[in-house]
Amino acid sequence: MKVAVVIPYYQRQQGILAKALRSVFAQQVAAQVDVIVVDDESPVAARGEVAHLPADQQARVRIVEQPNGGPAAARNKALAQVPADTEFVAFLDSDDTWTPDHLANALRALAAGHDFYFSDFYQLNQTVSAFERAGRIDPQRHARLHGEDHLHAYQADMQAQILGGNVIGTSTVVYRFGSFRSLRFREEFVYAGEDYLFWLDLTRLTDRIAFSAAREVVYGAGVNIFAGSGWGTEKSLIRLHYEMKYKKAIARLYPLTERQAEDNHQAVLALRRSFVADVLHRVAHRKPFLDVMRKQYDVDARSVLLFVPLAFGLVLRRGRAA
Repeated sequence: MKVAVVIPYYQRQQGILAKALRSVFAQQVAAQVDVIVVDDESPVAARGEVAHLPADQQARVRIVEQPNGGPAAARNKALAQVPADTEFVAFLDSDDTWTPDHLANALRALAAGHDFYFSDFYQLNQTVSAFERAGRIDPQRHARLHGEDHLHAYQADMQAQILGGNVIGTSTVVYRFGSFRSLRFREEFVYAGEDYLFWLDLTRLTDRIAFSAAREVVYGAGVNIFAGSGWGTEKSLIRLHYEMKYKKAIARLYPLTERQAEDNHQAVLALRRSFVADVLHRVAHRKPFLDVMRKQYDVDARSVLLFVPLAFGLVLRRGRAA
């Protein structure tokens, strides 16, 4: 079996990509594993990172360079480079690492007839796994694969799971690329939601999904739009903009139940208030905001057209709370 590992790469610190690649080449799996790294105009070049690997490992890494376009564009660039005889694709972000059994577990599940695989994992700086923290996937409610201790067939509504609080980590996913060669990430979602939308699109094409209750991936510290994007930071407004873009797309792209539509609507309202609050913070501290405001108008015009009444309501509520 042949597996292509897709790694979008943009980092500011040396050694991060090399660590991820070492975890790839430590996989204990009977398969040909090749890596496609898309250097998304990274400040620390991918070629320098790969140069530190042994020669036999360097030979299994293809580096593709492109102008900065974000993770969705980088992953799509890699998918376009996957050889025609490669059946499976695994995703790994450049600051994450796999446990040595990750690909072996995934390929056993996929060989059993599934098309889409994911696993439990540790989020950044966490000692409790993502499944446990979210409490949304109970392995006991899903049939165990024959002869396996921790591999299960997913037996619930995956769209509801993703929309209600997704716990699918991008770096845990392996899928049957040979059956879905035209599927791509939506590149217009640069900083939020592009992976969720890919999972939603994939689950509309297949319901043969398997997962592992084992913690097979550890998320690491690297460049991330969500890291350090808390209230009032330089990244916070752009993060809110792309989260709004994602939520608005959900209602447009997918058939939703009445409850899902209402939950999504409430999320849009909350993001709109948060966007206005962040702009007020920037006005008070003389920080720039007009560029993002223009982009926000195209995504959610009401954030701009209703800015004054929304801002007045926020100030009034804060006054009452005080």
